[in-house]
Amino acid sequence: MSRRAARFAQADINRALRAIAQSGVASNAGNSPGRAIRITPEKPVSEAASGDVAPRREIRPLMDAMPRPRPPYLQREVTRHGKTLWYVRRDKGPRVRINGAYGSPEFMAEYHRAAAGEAAPPTRAPVKTNSLKWLLGRYRESAAWAKLSPATRYQRENIFVAILKTAGDEPFAQITRQDISNGVDRRAATPFAAANFVKAMRGLFQWAMKAGHVQQDPTRDASTTTPKTDGFHAWTEDEIAQFEARWPIGTRERLALALFLFTGLRRGDVARLGRQHVRNGVISIRTEKTATPIILPILPALQEIIDASPTGDLVFLSGERGKPMTKESLGNWFRDACDAAGVPGSAHGLRKAGATRLANNGATVAQLEAIYGWTGGKMAALHTRTADRARLAREAISKLEKPETGTSIPEPNPKVRASETKSE
Repeated sequence: MSRRAARFAQADINRALRAIAQSGVASNAGNSPGRAIRITPEKPVSEAASGDVAPRREIRPLMDAMPRPRPPYLQREVTRHGKTLWYVRRDKGPRVRINGAYGSPEFMAEYHRAAAGEAAPPTRAPVKTNSLKWLLGRYRESAAWAKLSPATRYQRENIFVAILKTAGDEPFAQITRQDISNGVDRRAATPFAAANFVKAMRGLFQWAMKAGHVQQDPTRDASTTTPKTDGFHAWTEDEIAQFEARWPIGTRERLALALFLFTGLRRGDVARLGRQHVRNGVISIRTEKTATPIILPILPALQEIIDASPTGDLVFLSGERGKPMTKESLGNWFRDACDAAGVPGSAHGLRKAGATRLANNGATVAQLEAIYGWTGGKMAALHTRTADRARLAREAISKLEKPETGTSIPEPNPKVRASETKSE
């Protein structure tokens, strides 16, 4: 044996002897270096007679003190600050840092992944408490967010997701009016998207001011201009007849048309409307958007179509497998049915068509609000004014015709007398 190997062997023996002395295990070798040592096995407790030496402790500390081989590819490094770091490096590949206490389950799990060449699972960086991402997280937990309708929350969530991708780590207290204005300018090609962006950010910062997170609202003076449109196309009577010709009674498409037209419910309400909402021929449902209670008697024409159509267990309009559809899926599916019928309408356009039909038949503002769940009179008055305008025009148009005799302006009577010269 070489001298170097002998020195290493002697060092191991010395460590073992120190461990023996600390653990109290008996040895007949003393502590003289270079002598062979023998560990006396421990007697069972049952074999130890009264007055004999007490049973010796386990020799586990000695085994723990013996040096162990390091796992393959594992490298140890001590920094200049005395901190021990562990890395795994296979051949000439990159070094992979191993976290955790040496030998712990977390440490060994990372070691085995790195030794096998597997990528470590991504770790989420802590969210800074002054970042916009943190503020949005608190906003989603607030009562102000919970009060928004599901449709509004869904729309604003999509807006916030896009914002977080570019500005999630920015300090929310440093967002200025100019930043909001720049966001509006980036959406100049889509004015409605720009308006929704301002509404979403305004809701966030108005809540943040009340919660004491910010001192001012950067959206206060922000404004957008949206083009004046008529909104969704209102179906005409000819378009309704064309759709009915393409989709006869007994099809799911015809049932959808009837539900939209004869109930006036929005897409989200029709998607969840079922037999549980009907009692004694009357629909009773609270609207999704405004939570307004709606009570509607079912018309005989609608009941006939419901009875003749395939329906789901919980909803009248179900998917192909009989399960309820989301309002987005329902809208897309009905749009395809409209395309197949060659009509340009949509689900919301039928709601407008029904309101127009009611107004033309003399429904009042109060009656329209009771059916469609409107409040404030603005929407209902819009339809009644249109109907009244058409009715008044029909009644008054005949007055433009030329009278059969006489002139349009009657001759003054009595005749105007000749002017007289005033006497001086």
